[in-house]
Amino acid sequence: MTDVSNEGIKTVLHPVSDLAAAKAVYTALLGIEPQADSEYYVGYDLAGQHIGLVPKGGPQSVASPVAYWHVSDIAAKLAEVTAAGGKVKDEPREVGPGRTVATFTDADGNVLGLLEDK
Repeated sequence: MTDVSNEGIKTVLHPVSDLAAAKAVYTALLGIEPQADSEYYVGYDLAGQHIGLVPKGGPQSVASPVAYWHVSDIAAKLAEVTAAGGKVKDEPREVGPGRTVATFTDADGNVLGLLEDK
């Protein structure tokens, strides 16, 4: 195994069919207004967690919630999990200034995410 820092799951993205309806429910559930609020993404930061709402699964066509592990070196961690049998679903790509994400599947087809902030 490589020595790649792993901060655990800190981000979970939820695909939603109706962003306005989902925003109302999550705002009530979390008790705060979203920190990111646009037509393509609504995000909440609470207690060290980030909860994101992605209309129609976003460009990745996410069909179910995806948990993102925050890591210090996304390429190294992706190499490690694929060497262990994971399969790359979405190659690393920048989604914001200094933020890179990738997804892979485990042996059962579950989608798992990696997130690196520079």
